[in-house]
Amino acid sequence: MPRVHAMPFGAQIVDDGVRFALWAPTAKHVTLVVDGRETDLPDAGDGWREVTVREAKAGSRYQYRIGKDLTVPDPASRFQPDDVHGASMVVDPAAYKWTVPGWHGRPWEKAVIYEVHVGTATPEGTYASLEKRLPELADLGVTAIELMPIGDFPGKRNWGYDGVLIYAPDAAYGTPDELKHFVDTAHKHGLMVLLDVVYNHFGPSGNYLHAFAKKFFTERHHTPWGAAINVDGEGAEIVRDFFVHNALYWLDEYNLDGLRLDAVHAILDDSERHLLDELARRVREAFPGRDIHLILENEANEARWLERTNGKPHFHTAQWADDIHNCWHPLLTGEDEGYYEDFADSPVEKLGRALAEGFCYQGEQSRHLGKKRGEASGHLPPQAFVAFLQNHDQVGNRALGERLAHIVPAEKLKLARAALLLGPQIPMLFMGEDWDASTPFQFFVDFSDDKGLSKAVREGRRAEFKKFKAFKDHEDRVPDPTDPKTFERSRIDWDEVHRKPHATSRAETKDLLRIRAEEIVPLLKTRFRGGSYGVPHDMALAVEWLFDGGRLRLLANFGDDVLEAELAPGERLLWRSTDSVVAGTSVHLPRWTGTIIKGGA
Repeated sequence: MPRVHAMPFGAQIVDDGVRFALWAPTAKHVTLVVDGRETDLPDAGDGWREVTVREAKAGSRYQYRIGKDLTVPDPASRFQPDDVHGASMVVDPAAYKWTVPGWHGRPWEKAVIYEVHVGTATPEGTYASLEKRLPELADLGVTAIELMPIGDFPGKRNWGYDGVLIYAPDAAYGTPDELKHFVDTAHKHGLMVLLDVVYNHFGPSGNYLHAFAKKFFTERHHTPWGAAINVDGEGAEIVRDFFVHNALYWLDEYNLDGLRLDAVHAILDDSERHLLDELARRVREAFPGRDIHLILENEANEARWLERTNGKPHFHTAQWADDIHNCWHPLLTGEDEGYYEDFADSPVEKLGRALAEGFCYQGEQSRHLGKKRGEASGHLPPQAFVAFLQNHDQVGNRALGERLAHIVPAEKLKLARAALLLGPQIPMLFMGEDWDASTPFQFFVDFSDDKGLSKAVREGRRAEFKKFKAFKDHEDRVPDPTDPKTFERSRIDWDEVHRKPHATSRAETKDLLRIRAEEIVPLLKTRFRGGSYGVPHDMALAVEWLFDGGRLRLLANFGDDVLEAELAPGERLLWRSTDSVVAGTSVHLPRWTGTIIKGGA
């Protein structure tokens, strides 16, 4: 069954050839160059230029010449075989025949997410090689693969957040059909595929929109990357459509099960209907019979985007729960620099609030940001939050890219892992976390076409860490992001999983995910009635979540005083630390131990 997303942008195969459409409102003259042949691109009104070329076909290479000298790729290119500065390729989306036509996705409460960077997930760094790992991940208990951004970026090595051609899956990882085959195979194994997309900025190399569509940007708003994308000024209707169609394109043409929207707090929109509203509504309208999941990263903690009616999201399905991570991290490591300064004081109490209510900051002043942050979230179900102990940011934005297993004692990590995987939030693991991979995940880029940009990134990275105590006079220890060795060091080694201690960690993860599927998911299918937390002593935590189907309790002791608790009638232990002691209906928890308890409604 073919899947083709029709859109006003880009190259579309039609009955009489290929239609090429470009929005170029600030260009005086545009020439289309297809397979070496030039054609004037006539003005179609409102900044649009459009022409159908009978001789063009799938596989044709094309570019646009702006004025006399500048040749650019199609901003809506479906594929860039020769990277971001090269010619675009006409793709026939109908050429791939999908083999799982009855796939409609999976319910959100069953989600166990595995975040992956395609380029470092296997030695080959391709969709095809990652595809071979899908049966193993399904057997582990993972139900969703989340790919870090794949929109075409400059060079061969990048996290993906420097993408500039957001419709074109990067050629470093394979072809569009190879990506579709990956998704198709994932579905055969019962795995959802989610994609991280970036709608808040374009990368610093290979973005040519300024040359012919200056209205794509506005000086009225500014982001950490410069002038903001124009989603609320003159010409914004077409700019908004560009991003909404991108979301629809991935979900339709690539049959993806959901999207994770990067840093939406940097999408600055003063219009009556925010882009996040429009995008969610159009997605929900377009796929009424499918389980489509929209996930936000939102530093602002805006609960409004996560509201429910009868358990169904109005807009977005969930948000990355940074607050939960940011409370766990100081507890586990003792670190208090950077944004951890907002969580390092009273971390146990703050962790309790975040676990029970979703956000820790619900309107309180953030010392780190210097302003109030967040909205009330206690009414939202735990499934509105994606919880994690590690992700690409929290590992890769460390100077040396260390994972928690490199810096945290095993007994602490075991407690945190159990709380993550048996908690009612949607859990996410970062690739290799399931076996405590020995490899780091470091920050890497490939701006080899721009030596000045490479130098700026290298120096900027080292300057960023000079303010941290450990690197104040040792910034030379920070790996060079432009060095290919930094990328190579970040490749995970799947052979480790068969050796101790990694095999032990993998077995523990698999067992926890088995318990989750059997005991936690049935609770999440019922109505959430509320969460609460208490601090029995300074370094102990008790959290309770109530559902129509029963209640769940987490007890954790991070301090030296033993924590004692009684099991209520009908309660039973789902999991406990090996150093804990059970005597009748009493549970005794010494330092850095915990238990998960389930009871009736």
